[in-house]
Amino acid sequence: MAPILHWIAQYGYVAIFALLMLGILGVPVPDEILLTFAGSLVFKEQLAFLPTIAAAFLGSICGISVTYVLGRSLGIYLVNAAGRFLHIHPDKMDHVRAWYDHRGKYALLFGYFLPGIRHLVAFVAGSSKLRPTVFASFAYTGALLWSCSFVTLGYFLGEQWAETSPTIHRLSVIASGTVLTCAIIYVIVRRRHLFR
Repeated sequence: MAPILHWIAQYGYVAIFALLMLGILGVPVPDEILLTFAGSLVFKEQLAFLPTIAAAFLGSICGISVTYVLGRSLGIYLVNAAGRFLHIHPDKMDHVRAWYDHRGKYALLFGYFLPGIRHLVAFVAGSSKLRPTVFASFAYTGALLWSCSFVTLGYFLGEQWAETSPTIHRLSVIASGTVLTCAIIYVIVRRRHLFR
């Protein structure tokens, strides 16, 4: 954690952009802590608010766009290669596409707030061939909301950001685990209902 904070303090906006892009791609970067720290630097007037938001937003949308493109190009291949082991058949992708068009796109909007899930939703959106315009409108709006929320939180926490950030990260991880558990239970119950 210390080297990451040092990079942000030393390289500012470039470090925020690069670290968030890598974090969204799946590199283990504590994104919420990073954004909260950036907000505390805005409080200390070491960074400016709008450029910090811009760096966070652009890094996030670059990372999620790359993940989406990987999903579009590799997703079906992975379903074909590993689907039989995971009981996922290519014809089921039509159901995933329909779900993403109808409800799944909202996961792109709110998935940023759930560590681990934000890394998957864009890949699944790409795999399901969600239209790029729909992907961009929901994913990029989510990136802006997420970036603004945590940078603003760091600004208001000011000097206390270090004491509060681990708690925020822990609560985010618990929320992710809860959402993932609920999603798995939902899928299991739905499959049992369909195969009766």
